[in-house]
Amino acid sequence: MRADRLLSLLMLLQTRGQMTAQELAKELEVSERTIYRDMDALSVAGIPIYGEPGPEGGFALLNSYRTNLTGLTEGEVRALFMLSIPAPLADLGVSQELRSALLKLSAALPDSHRRDEAKVRQRFHLDSTWWHQGAEQLPHLSTVHDALWQDRQLHIVYRTAVGIQLERQVAPYGLVAKAGVWYLVCARNEAIQVHRVSNLLAVQVVDESFEHPADFNLAQFWDNYCRDYESLLARFTVTVRVATNFIAELPRRFGSQMHEKIAQAGPPDDEGWISLELSFASFEDARDRILGCGRGVEVLAPRALRRSVLDYAEQIIDLYTY
Repeated sequence: MRADRLLSLLMLLQTRGQMTAQELAKELEVSERTIYRDMDALSVAGIPIYGEPGPEGGFALLNSYRTNLTGLTEGEVRALFMLSIPAPLADLGVSQELRSALLKLSAALPDSHRRDEAKVRQRFHLDSTWWHQGAEQLPHLSTVHDALWQDRQLHIVYRTAVGIQLERQVAPYGLVAKAGVWYLVCARNEAIQVHRVSNLLAVQVVDESFEHPADFNLAQFWDNYCRDYESLLARFTVTVRVATNFIAELPRRFGSQMHEKIAQAGPPDDEGWISLELSFASFEDARDRILGCGRGVEVLAPRALRRSVLDYAEQIIDLYTY
């Protein structure tokens, strides 16, 4: 543990230059007294550290002491340091490890590339959570994480969509974070299942181990699972016509698959509108989302949905008309 801290301390001085004992203690989450002891240890080891007394003083490395990391292009450095600490990694408890790894990498870069790093951090931030997404309670995430690394089976108690509690012994194949929500991909009797981690009521690692299938590709499985799940939700088909000035808005409102639908649409009518088929999870979902399009989308069929949209629109007009 102390060796890791000494290395982190060294990397901090190499990347940031002169720092006070107070700044170092705050960054490494230790006491200032520990920092002074660590400085002595580094000096004894032959690291050229010098200290400046006074309020504007601190510790620093001699300029000649630096290890350069070669072989990284400018584009590769930019890509690496676009990485922030995403919320899912914080959930797993490995945010500090990623921060430490990036710090070590930064310390080993030539000065020219380190300037690229600072520039990237000022201009890009990746946020993996959605709007108004509250933090889920994930008391069992670390237990699942540990079982994954050990290839140990889990005994889980989970809540189904209809509120029923079930118990199962499963083999954990992987964890997936989708838009800040964690899912457990696991197998029971060779049948692969997916459970939302926040729905796990109890989790226990059991003594029985399992052999992780060599041919199981987590990313490929998840892509197929999402595709199948979305197709199950899209059961209610609606025929609409879309205004010319609203066509570009469709992919943002209804997903990237709209690009292909727009390309395959027939020629526009005399007013420049195009006709399309849209899929929704239900009648109510279709009505609510189409109402949000205002004058940009008109329902052609089914007639019941067209009348329902009209009814809701008239109710809104009545409410706001004085």
